[in-house]
Amino acid sequence: MMNKKLLAIPVVLAALAAAVWLARRDHAENASELTLHGNMDIRQVELAFNASGRVAQVLVREGDRVRKGQLLATLDTTRLQLSLNQAKALEEVQRNQMAKLKAGSRPEEIKQAAAERDAAQAAAREARQIYARQLDLAARHFISPQQAESAKNNLDGAEERLKAAEEVYRLAVLGPRREDVAAAAASRTAQSAAVAGLEHDIAEGELRAPADGVIENRVLEAGDMASPQKTVFTLALTDPVWARVYLPENALGRIATGARAVITTDSHPDRKYAGWVGYVSPAAEFTPKTVETAELRTSLVYQARVFACAGKEQLRQGMPVTVSIAYDQPAAQERPCAEAK
Repeated sequence: MMNKKLLAIPVVLAALAAAVWLARRDHAENASELTLHGNMDIRQVELAFNASGRVAQVLVREGDRVRKGQLLATLDTTRLQLSLNQAKALEEVQRNQMAKLKAGSRPEEIKQAAAERDAAQAAAREARQIYARQLDLAARHFISPQQAESAKNNLDGAEERLKAAEEVYRLAVLGPRREDVAAAAASRTAQSAAVAGLEHDIAEGELRAPADGVIENRVLEAGDMASPQKTVFTLALTDPVWARVYLPENALGRIATGARAVITTDSHPDRKYAGWVGYVSPAAEFTPKTVETAELRTSLVYQARVFACAGKEQLRQGMPVTVSIAYDQPAAQERPCAEAK
Protein backbone atom coordinates (compact mmCIF):
# COMPACT_ATOMS: atom_id res chain seq x y z
CA MET A 1 0.00 0.00 0.00
CA MET A 2 2.83 2.36 0.88
CA ASN A 3 4.47 1.85 -2.52
CA LYS A 4 1.21 2.59 -4.30
CA LYS A 5 0.84 5.82 -2.35
CA LEU A 6 4.41 6.85 -3.22
CA LEU A 7 3.81 6.13 -6.88
CA ALA A 8 0.65 8.24 -6.81
CA ILE A 9 2.47 11.35 -5.52
CA PRO A 10 4.28 12.20 -8.84
CA VAL A 11 1.03 11.73 -10.72
CA VAL A 12 -0.75 14.14 -8.41
CA LEU A 13 2.06 16.68 -8.65
CA ALA A 14 2.09 16.49 -12.44
CA ALA A 15 -1.65 16.97 -12.57
CA LEU A 16 -1.39 19.93 -10.20
CA ALA A 17 1.35 21.53 -12.34
CA ALA A 18 -0.72 21.07 -15.47
CA ALA A 19 -3.71 22.63 -13.76
CA VAL A 20 -1.66 25.64 -12.64
CA TRP A 21 -0.21 26.09 -16.15
CA LEU A 22 -3.65 25.89 -17.74
CA ALA A 23 -5.00 28.38 -15.22
CA ARG A 24 -2.19 30.82 -15.98
CA ARG A 25 -2.68 30.40 -19.71
CA ASP A 26 -6.42 31.00 -19.42
CA HIS A 27 -5.74 34.01 -17.20
CA ALA A 28 -3.28 35.43 -19.73
CA GLU A 29 -5.74 34.93 -22.54
CA ASN A 30 -8.56 36.60 -20.61
CA ALA A 31 -6.53 39.37 -18.91
CA SER A 32 -6.80 42.96 -20.15
CA GLU A 33 -3.10 43.75 -19.83
CA LEU A 34 0.29 42.07 -19.91
CA THR A 35 2.71 42.44 -17.00
CA LEU A 36 6.40 41.94 -17.73
CA HIS A 37 9.54 42.16 -15.65
CA GLY A 38 12.85 43.45 -16.97
CA ASN A 39 15.68 45.90 -16.47
CA MET A 40 16.41 49.45 -17.57
CA ASP A 41 18.96 49.84 -20.32
CA ILE A 42 20.83 52.77 -21.91
CA ARG A 43 23.45 53.35 -24.56
CA GLN A 44 27.09 53.91 -23.65
CA VAL A 45 29.79 55.70 -25.65
CA GLU A 46 33.53 55.21 -25.29
CA LEU A 47 34.99 58.72 -25.79
CA ALA A 48 38.54 59.19 -27.08
CA PHE A 49 40.58 61.98 -28.67
CA ASN A 50 40.87 61.96 -32.45
CA ALA A 51 44.57 62.85 -32.08
CA SER A 52 47.57 61.70 -30.11
CA GLY A 53 49.28 63.75 -27.41
CA ARG A 54 49.63 64.40 -23.71
CA VAL A 55 46.46 65.16 -21.75
CA ALA A 56 46.57 68.74 -20.43
CA GLN A 57 43.21 69.00 -18.63
CA VAL A 58 40.44 66.68 -17.48
CA LEU A 59 37.41 68.83 -16.66
CA VAL A 60 34.73 66.36 -15.46
CA ARG A 61 34.46 63.48 -12.99
CA GLU A 62 32.42 60.31 -12.60
CA GLY A 63 28.76 61.08 -12.06
CA ASP A 64 28.88 64.53 -13.68
CA ARG A 65 26.00 65.32 -16.03
CA VAL A 66 27.23 66.85 -19.27
CA ARG A 67 25.51 68.59 -22.16
CA LYS A 68 26.06 68.09 -25.86
CA GLY A 69 29.14 70.03 -27.01
CA GLN A 70 30.50 70.53 -23.48
CA LEU A 71 34.31 70.52 -23.23
CA LEU A 72 35.44 67.45 -21.29
CA ALA A 73 39.24 67.31 -21.70
CA THR A 74 42.08 68.88 -23.70
CA LEU A 75 45.48 67.89 -25.08
CA ASP A 76 48.68 69.94 -24.92
CA THR A 77 48.71 71.79 -28.27
CA THR A 78 51.54 74.29 -27.60
CA ARG A 79 53.66 73.19 -30.58
CA LEU A 80 50.66 73.23 -32.88
CA GLN A 81 49.77 76.74 -31.73
CA LEU A 82 53.28 77.99 -32.51
CA SER A 83 53.13 76.40 -35.96
CA LEU A 84 49.75 78.03 -36.48
CA ASN A 85 51.13 81.48 -35.61
CA GLN A 86 53.91 81.01 -38.16
CA ALA A 87 51.49 79.79 -40.82
CA LYS A 88 49.20 82.78 -40.24
CA ALA A 89 52.15 85.17 -40.63
CA LEU A 90 53.07 83.55 -43.96
CA GLU A 91 49.43 83.71 -45.00
CA GLU A 92 49.47 87.46 -44.32
CA VAL A 93 52.58 87.84 -46.49
CA GLN A 94 50.86 85.98 -49.33
CA ARG A 95 47.72 88.08 -48.89
CA ASN A 96 49.70 91.32 -49.17
CA GLN A 97 51.58 90.05 -52.21
CA MET A 98 48.29 89.18 -53.85
CA ALA A 99 46.84 92.61 -53.07
CA LYS A 100 49.96 94.27 -54.49
CA LEU A 101 49.74 92.38 -57.77
CA LYS A 102 46.01 93.02 -58.13
CA ALA A 103 46.47 96.74 -57.50
CA GLY A 104 49.05 96.99 -60.31
CA SER A 105 51.69 99.70 -60.63
CA ARG A 106 51.38 102.77 -58.45
CA PRO A 107 51.03 106.15 -60.20
CA GLU A 108 54.40 107.17 -58.76
CA GLU A 109 56.06 104.14 -60.36
CA ILE A 110 54.54 104.98 -63.73
CA LYS A 111 55.73 108.60 -63.42
CA GLN A 112 59.23 107.41 -62.52
CA ALA A 113 59.33 105.09 -65.54
CA ALA A 114 58.11 107.94 -67.77
CA ALA A 115 60.82 110.26 -66.42
CA GLU A 116 63.53 107.67 -67.07
CA ARG A 117 62.17 107.19 -70.60
CA ASP A 118 62.25 110.95 -71.22
CA ALA A 119 65.82 111.16 -69.93
CA ALA A 120 66.84 108.31 -72.23
CA GLN A 121 65.21 110.11 -75.17
CA ALA A 122 67.17 113.29 -74.40
CA ALA A 123 70.43 111.35 -74.10
CA ALA A 124 69.76 109.63 -77.41
CA ARG A 125 69.09 112.98 -79.17
CA GLU A 126 72.28 114.43 -77.78
CA ALA A 127 74.29 111.35 -78.84
CA ARG A 128 72.75 111.61 -82.32
CA GLN A 129 73.72 115.27 -82.61
CA ILE A 130 77.27 114.61 -81.42
CA TYR A 131 77.68 111.77 -83.90
CA ALA A 132 76.45 113.97 -86.75
CA ARG A 133 79.01 116.68 -85.91
CA GLN A 134 81.82 114.16 -85.46
CA LEU A 135 80.95 112.56 -88.77
CA ASP A 136 81.08 115.98 -90.55
CA LEU A 137 84.40 116.85 -88.94
CA ALA A 138 85.88 113.49 -89.89
CA ALA A 139 84.77 114.00 -93.50
CA ARG A 140 86.68 117.32 -93.56
CA HIS A 141 89.66 115.68 -91.88
CA PHE A 142 89.48 117.84 -88.77
CA ILE A 143 89.29 114.77 -86.54
CA SER A 144 90.35 111.20 -86.93
CA PRO A 145 87.91 108.50 -88.12
CA GLN A 146 88.32 106.77 -84.73
CA GLN A 147 86.68 109.72 -82.97
CA ALA A 148 83.69 109.52 -85.31
CA GLU A 149 83.47 105.78 -84.68
CA SER A 150 83.47 106.40 -80.91
CA ALA A 151 80.59 108.85 -81.29
CA LYS A 152 78.69 106.22 -83.29
CA ASN A 153 79.15 103.71 -80.48
CA ASN A 154 77.88 106.22 -77.93
CA LEU A 155 74.82 106.80 -80.10
CA ASP A 156 74.11 103.07 -80.35
CA GLY A 157 74.33 102.72 -76.57
CA ALA A 158 72.00 105.66 -75.98
CA GLU A 159 69.40 104.23 -78.37
CA GLU A 160 69.50 100.83 -76.64
CA ARG A 161 69.04 102.50 -73.26
CA LEU A 162 66.10 104.39 -74.72
CA LYS A 163 64.48 101.12 -75.86
CA ALA A 164 64.93 99.62 -72.41
CA ALA A 165 63.42 102.70 -70.72
CA GLU A 166 60.42 102.64 -73.08
CA GLU A 167 59.85 98.92 -72.29
CA VAL A 168 60.01 99.60 -68.54
CA TYR A 169 57.43 102.36 -68.95
CA ARG A 170 55.15 100.10 -71.03
CA LEU A 171 55.29 97.32 -68.42
CA ALA A 172 54.58 99.79 -65.63
CA VAL A 173 51.44 100.90 -67.47
CA LEU A 174 50.32 97.31 -68.16
CA GLY A 175 50.87 96.12 -64.58
CA PRO A 176 51.60 92.54 -63.42
CA ARG A 177 51.15 89.56 -65.73
CA ARG A 178 48.06 87.40 -65.31
CA GLU A 179 50.31 84.41 -64.72
CA ASP A 180 51.98 86.18 -61.78
CA VAL A 181 48.58 87.03 -60.28
CA ALA A 182 47.43 83.42 -60.67
CA ALA A 183 50.63 82.09 -59.09
CA ALA A 184 50.24 84.44 -56.13
CA ALA A 185 46.60 83.37 -55.71
CA ALA A 186 47.62 79.71 -55.70
CA SER A 187 50.32 80.36 -53.10
CA ARG A 188 47.82 82.16 -50.90
CA THR A 189 45.30 79.30 -51.24
CA ALA A 190 47.95 76.75 -50.28
CA GLN A 191 48.95 78.77 -47.22
CA SER A 192 45.31 79.22 -46.17
CA ALA A 193 44.90 75.43 -46.39
CA ALA A 194 47.94 74.98 -44.14
CA VAL A 195 46.39 77.35 -41.58
CA ALA A 196 43.04 75.50 -41.73
CA GLY A 197 44.82 72.17 -41.26
CA LEU A 198 46.62 73.38 -38.13
CA GLU A 199 43.41 74.87 -36.73
CA HIS A 200 41.72 71.50 -37.29
CA ASP A 201 44.57 69.69 -35.51
CA ILE A 202 44.25 72.07 -32.55
CA ALA A 203 40.47 71.56 -32.47
CA GLU A 204 41.04 67.80 -32.30
CA GLY A 205 42.95 68.45 -29.10
CA GLU A 206 39.58 69.13 -27.47
CA LEU A 207 37.26 66.31 -26.40
CA ARG A 208 33.60 67.35 -26.29
CA ALA A 209 30.44 65.49 -25.34
CA PRO A 210 28.64 64.12 -28.43
CA ALA A 211 25.28 64.16 -26.59
CA ASP A 212 23.70 64.74 -23.20
CA GLY A 213 24.67 62.10 -20.67
CA VAL A 214 26.39 61.10 -17.43
CA ILE A 215 30.10 60.36 -17.05
CA GLU A 216 30.39 56.74 -15.90
CA ASN A 217 34.15 56.20 -16.01
CA ARG A 218 37.11 58.60 -16.08
CA VAL A 219 39.98 56.54 -17.48
CA LEU A 220 42.80 59.01 -18.24
CA GLU A 221 44.21 61.82 -16.11
CA ALA A 222 46.22 64.97 -16.85
CA GLY A 223 49.72 63.95 -17.93
CA ASP A 224 48.65 60.63 -19.50
CA MET A 225 49.36 59.98 -23.16
CA ALA A 226 46.19 59.84 -25.25
CA SER A 227 45.49 58.42 -28.69
CA PRO A 228 42.42 57.54 -30.80
CA GLN A 229 42.69 53.97 -29.45
CA LYS A 230 42.61 55.00 -25.77
CA THR A 231 39.30 55.63 -24.01
CA VAL A 232 39.23 58.80 -21.92
CA PHE A 233 35.63 58.62 -20.63
CA THR A 234 32.68 56.26 -20.73
CA LEU A 235 29.54 58.32 -21.31
CA ALA A 236 26.08 56.96 -20.48
CA LEU A 237 23.51 58.59 -22.76
CA THR A 238 20.41 59.72 -20.90
CA ASP A 239 18.22 59.76 -23.98
CA PRO A 240 16.79 57.38 -24.98
CA VAL A 241 16.18 55.20 -21.89
CA TRP A 242 14.28 51.95 -22.26
CA ALA A 243 13.20 48.86 -20.34
CA ARG A 244 14.42 45.57 -21.78
CA VAL A 245 11.62 43.01 -21.41
CA TYR A 246 10.60 39.75 -23.10
CA LEU A 247 7.23 39.13 -24.71
CA PRO A 248 5.78 35.60 -24.65
CA GLU A 249 4.94 34.19 -28.04
CA ASN A 250 1.19 34.08 -27.40
CA ALA A 251 1.19 37.86 -26.72
CA LEU A 252 2.83 38.91 -30.00
CA GLY A 253 -0.46 39.20 -31.83
CA ARG A 254 -1.95 41.45 -29.15
CA ILE A 255 0.97 43.85 -28.50
CA ALA A 256 1.80 46.18 -31.38
CA THR A 257 4.79 48.46 -31.81
CA GLY A 258 3.79 51.90 -30.54
CA ALA A 259 1.52 50.54 -27.82
CA ARG A 260 1.42 52.63 -24.65
CA ALA A 261 2.94 51.15 -21.52
CA VAL A 262 3.47 51.96 -17.84
CA ILE A 263 6.82 51.43 -16.10
CA THR A 264 7.17 51.07 -12.32
CA THR A 265 10.23 50.42 -10.13
CA ASP A 266 10.83 48.75 -6.80
CA SER A 267 12.44 51.93 -5.42
CA HIS A 268 9.31 54.03 -6.22
CA PRO A 269 6.42 51.55 -6.55
CA ASP A 270 3.85 54.35 -6.26
CA ARG A 271 5.35 56.32 -9.15
CA LYS A 272 4.33 55.39 -12.71
CA TYR A 273 6.36 56.35 -15.78
CA ALA A 274 4.69 56.57 -19.18
CA GLY A 275 6.32 54.63 -21.98
CA TRP A 276 5.71 52.97 -25.31
CA VAL A 277 6.73 49.80 -27.11
CA GLY A 278 9.40 50.90 -29.55
CA TYR A 279 10.85 47.60 -30.71
CA VAL A 280 10.01 43.89 -30.74
CA SER A 281 12.66 41.45 -31.91
CA PRO A 282 11.79 39.51 -35.07
CA ALA A 283 13.52 36.39 -33.68
CA ALA A 284 13.14 34.32 -30.51
CA GLU A 285 15.82 34.43 -27.87
CA PHE A 286 16.73 30.75 -28.37
CA THR A 287 16.71 28.29 -31.29
CA PRO A 288 13.50 26.23 -31.39
CA LYS A 289 13.75 22.46 -31.31
CA THR A 290 13.20 20.45 -34.46
CA VAL A 291 9.97 18.92 -33.14
CA GLU A 292 7.75 21.29 -31.17
CA THR A 293 4.59 20.68 -29.27
CA ALA A 294 1.91 23.33 -28.90
CA GLU A 295 3.05 23.93 -25.32
CA LEU A 296 6.69 24.42 -26.33
CA ARG A 297 5.82 26.93 -29.03
CA THR A 298 3.99 29.15 -26.56
CA SER A 299 7.06 29.22 -24.27
CA LEU A 300 9.16 31.18 -26.78
CA VAL A 301 10.02 34.78 -25.79
CA TYR A 302 10.97 37.82 -27.89
CA GLN A 303 13.03 40.73 -26.71
CA ALA A 304 11.23 44.08 -26.64
CA ARG A 305 12.17 47.65 -25.74
CA VAL A 306 9.74 49.87 -23.88
CA PHE A 307 10.96 53.45 -24.15
CA ALA A 308 10.37 55.81 -21.23
CA CYS A 309 8.72 59.14 -21.97
CA ALA A 310 9.61 60.81 -18.66
CA GLY A 311 11.47 60.19 -15.42
CA LYS A 312 14.71 59.41 -17.21
CA GLU A 313 16.78 60.80 -14.36
CA GLN A 314 15.25 58.31 -11.92
CA LEU A 315 15.45 55.30 -14.27
CA ARG A 316 19.02 54.09 -14.05
CA GLN A 317 21.04 51.47 -15.88
CA GLY A 318 20.21 47.91 -14.75
CA MET A 319 17.33 48.94 -12.46
CA PRO A 320 14.66 46.18 -12.17
CA VAL A 321 11.30 47.39 -13.46
CA THR A 322 7.77 46.14 -14.00
CA VAL A 323 6.08 46.99 -17.30
CA SER A 324 2.33 46.89 -17.86
CA ILE A 325 0.93 46.94 -21.41
CA ALA A 326 -2.77 46.89 -22.25
CA TYR A 327 -3.73 44.25 -24.81
CA ASP A 328 -5.20 44.99 -28.24
CA GLN A 329 -4.42 48.70 -28.38
CA PRO A 330 -5.24 50.44 -31.68
CA ALA A 331 -2.30 51.08 -33.98
CA ALA A 332 -0.54 54.30 -32.99
CA GLN A 333 -0.44 56.99 -35.66
CA GLU A 334 2.47 58.76 -33.94
CA ARG A 335 4.78 58.25 -31.01
CA PRO A 336 3.04 58.48 -27.61
CA CYS A 337 5.70 60.93 -26.42
CA ALA A 338 7.56 63.30 -28.72
CA GLU A 339 10.83 63.18 -26.81
CA ALA A 340 11.13 59.38 -27.04
CA LYS A 341 13.52 58.20 -29.76
